Amino acid sequence: MFFDRLSRLLNDAFRPKPKYITVTPVSSAGPAQMLPPSKLPRHVAIIMDGNGRWAQSRGMPRSAGHAAGTEALRDIIRASDDWGIEALSLYAFSTENWSRSKEEVGALMGLLLKYFNSEIDELDAKHVKITILGDVDGMPEPQREALRNAMVRTKDNAGLKLNIAVNYGGRAELVRAAKALAAQVKDGALEPEAIDEAAFEGQLYTAGLPDVDLLIRTSGELRTSNFLPWQLVYAEMVFDDCFWPDFDRTRYLKCLRAYAERDRRFGGRNEPAEAAPAKPTQPSETET
Repeated sequence: MFFDRLSRLLNDAFRPKPKYITVTPVSSAGPAQMLPPSKLPRHVAIIMDGNGRWAQSRGMPRSAGHAAGTEALRDIIRASDDWGIEALSLYAFSTENWSRSKEEVGALMGLLLKYFNSEIDELDAKHVKITILGDVDGMPEPQREALRNAMVRTKDNAGLKLNIAVNYGGRAELVRAAKALAAQVKDGALEPEAIDEAAFEGQLYTAGLPDVDLLIRTSGELRTSNFLPWQLVYAEMVFDDCFWPDFDRTRYLKCLRAYAERDRRFGGRNEPAEAAPAKPTQPSETET
């Protein structure tokens, strides 16, 4: 086990990194694009929206859209791994999604099981580390076992950190973290004064990961939908009008380029180097 893990770490350390991220478009999303890896976000989060509407616009059942979305999912994970992105978090199934029709929920659960059964070998071979964000215990038994097995099998991998939000709710995650800290205080293991941002982050599903740098949402919706409210606090956001099944590497790279062109100040201001301090002015008679 030790030598197997050491081999994985060495393979990841000496894995060649691309000089430039590039993709040749297969659609009308734009011309061939190039982006230096130094401009990439460390952590990308994606709300994969629009599967059902994609299918309905083609006269197909919503379940067909979810199946098509799985193909887009597969390629975007591979692209993230190929391009050297550190962490990718995907919103797959929210706690609110249980309210959908029995047929649609059943189709989603079936696709979830099929995906992990068919992809786990490739993901593990590429040293992808899988973490499930959400209440795994609340899943049906076959899906619960598949999710747990994926996490156990890949826990020592040092490649792409793939986080899949399943049975996830952002507010529920915050409440869960608060309860965990409260229990430690009650047991005398933690002083209330010791609770700070780091202590709180340590109780989140994403403990140990960098905050999200870039959030992408497809389908044209302009909201975060209870996804990673703590982790998105300083994230740049890009909203793509296409439905998720149509989201490809060209569109993905376009979103990454938009991120690279942003000026991230984290609440501060970038003052010109030669700017002189503003002179105080006397208030006018009308000012109070």
